[in-house]
Formats: sequence, C-alpha cells, structure tokens
Amino acid sequence: MKRKQQKLHLYRWKRKVFAAILIGFCFGSLVLMQTQYTRIVSLRHRFAQKPKIAFLFIARNRLSLEMVWDKFFEGGENRFSIFVHSRPGFLFNKATTRSVYFLGRQVNDSTQVDWGEASMIEAERILLRHALEDPYNERFVFLSDSCIPLYNFRYTYNYIMSTSTSFVDSFADTKQGRYNPKMAPVIPVHNWRKGSQWAVLTRKHAEVVVNDTTVFPVFQQHCKRRSLPEFWRERSAPVDPAKEHNCIPDEHYVQTLLAQEGLEGELTRRSVTYSAWDLSSSKDHERRGWHPVTYKYSDATPKLIQSIKEIDNIYYETEYRREWCSSKGKPSRCFLFARKFTRPAALRLLNMSVLGGEGVEARNETVANIEIIESPVN
Repeated sequence: MKRKQQKLHLYRWKRKVFAAILIGFCFGSLVLMQTQYTRIVSLRHRFAQKPKIAFLFIARNRLSLEMVWDKFFEGGENRFSIFVHSRPGFLFNKATTRSVYFLGRQVNDSTQVDWGEASMIEAERILLRHALEDPYNERFVFLSDSCIPLYNFRYTYNYIMSTSTSFVDSFADTKQGRYNPKMAPVIPVHNWRKGSQWAVLTRKHAEVVVNDTTVFPVFQQHCKRRSLPEFWRERSAPVDPAKEHNCIPDEHYVQTLLAQEGLEGELTRRSVTYSAWDLSSSKDHERRGWHPVTYKYSDATPKLIQSIKEIDNIYYETEYRREWCSSKGKPSRCFLFARKFTRPAALRLLNMSVLGGEGVEARNETVANIEIIESPVN
C-alpha cells in the first residue's frame, strides 16, 4: 500500500513538472513570437517609409507664399518634412498661417538674423540640427520666404533623390575684399569658395555642417557687417565706402567648409534655385549685383517661368567652367525653385496654373514607357 502511494506521489510530481515545462515552453514561444512580430512590423515600417526631403525655410516672419507651397506639398505623403526659422518671438499658428503643413513646424530656438553676418549661418545650422533628428530625412533643402517651386512634388523629389551628391553652388571667389587674410591659419585662400546659400545637402554633408567647430568660429570672428541693412529690409541704408564688409557668410560658408573637408568630389557644384542678380539697381558700382531681382505682379507671366525652366547650363567665369545640367544621367533643366517673388506675383502664377507639372525629360520618359508597353511582341 505504501509503495502504491509512493508511485502515485511520484506520478503526480512528474505531471506537475511536465505541466510547468509545458507552460514555460508555451510562454517562451509566445514571447519569441511577439518579439519576431515586433521585428517584422518594425522592418515593414522601415522599408515602407521612403526617404524624406527636409524643406528648411528661412523667413522674416510669416511665409507670405504659403499657399503656393501648400499646393506643392499635396500628395507628398510621408516623403517630406518642414522646418521654419523665423525671428525670435514670432509664432506660427492659425492666425499667422493658413496652411496645415506649416503649423507646428517652427523651430523654438531661432536666432536674430542680420544680413552680412554669421547669424545667417547659425540659422541654417539650427534648422539642420532639428531636421537631423528625424532619421528618415536624407536630403536638406534651404529655401527663402520668397522662393517658389517650379514643378510638382513628385518631379522635384525624384530629381533630388536621383543622385547621391549634394547640390551646392560653389566656385573660386576672386573678388577683392571678401577673403580676409587673417583667416589663413585655418582657411587657406585656395579653399575659399563662393556660391548661392540655397543648397541641397545630403545627410552626410548636413552632419558636417552641424558638427563643424573649426570653420564656423572663423566666420563669426572675421565676417562682420559694417553699415549694411538687415537682410529683410528692402531699401538699403547709406553706406560708408570706407567700411565695406569683408565677406558675406551665407554665400561662402558651406562651400568653403566642404572644400576644406575635401568633399568637393561629392558635390554637384550648382544650385537648383534660380536667382537673377540685379546689376542696375544700385548707383554704387561696388554694390551692384548684391541683391537678386524681385519679381512683382506685372513680371509674373508664363513666359518668365518658361524661360527659367528652359535653362540647361550655367557658366562660371572664375573657373572657365560650364555646368551642363543633368538628372538620372540625362540632360535636364537646371532649376527646381526660383526667387525672389512677391506674394501677388506668386499667387498670380498659381492662379494661372503655370507652376507645377513635370519636366520635359520626365514626360518623354513616360511617353517612351507607354510606347514600350504598347509595342507588339515579335
């Protein structure tokens, strides 16, 4: 009898152990399945999320051309992000913007920007710091508050993402007075470059700009605005010729930094933003060409936009270099954006429906694909 009870006790103990092992196995399997499911969902999300373009707006206060950009961003899905730098104290809300795309997109640590000083560079660096926090942002486009898009979002996205290079207008600057010899210990004159500040940077180059602790301090020290106006004032203040500034930081910093870092081989050395420089507005010969032409209502015509879209090359006099524009390895139009447009001018173009659309090369490619599909198989 005693032996029987021992066997029964052993049998019950084995059942409990087996049940515990079974429960543990089931629980472990459940945890493993949950982990695998989480990984799969994460990977699916990762591969489903396309690389994004960060649009970085440097504005005076509000964005007066917001409705043009509102139309541009429609249908962009999750392929873009927006960051706006306005003067400290200005707030983007429903009272100051009518576009949902710009609500909540203002950086909260903006700086006061003065034309001709390194504060413009700091504004760019602030925008880049915020944009780099999103790991999906792979291109970074600088835009002014007077910029308009020439094409639709899809064409613009494909154009920018079709190359692994940054678009940085960069050329040797031979103009006297811009380079300060006191920069030489850090920035040798052979690395001194000039170009448009409206660049498109890859993530690698954006990180170079944000992490720079060598070149930026030199610009802060030696690029001082003398008697020039703040960049948002339309009329120039009287200038003492004896107190001309020695460099314009926003036209030299990114170009010079990337040359200094030996990265010029990773650049498409042209801008994708069009500006027409005014050579006749100033009586002072030395100051002619310092500011772009501003297009007003009467200037805003389909003919103007078409003439900008048709530009397919840029000539750089100081380097005797002609840059033929291309996209996806094929000849292409040079510009995706244009400035400077007043609000009435931009709205007129929007109402005329001359903004948007795709480039001629994109249309030709679409037609070619249709012809291939419709061709009979031999």
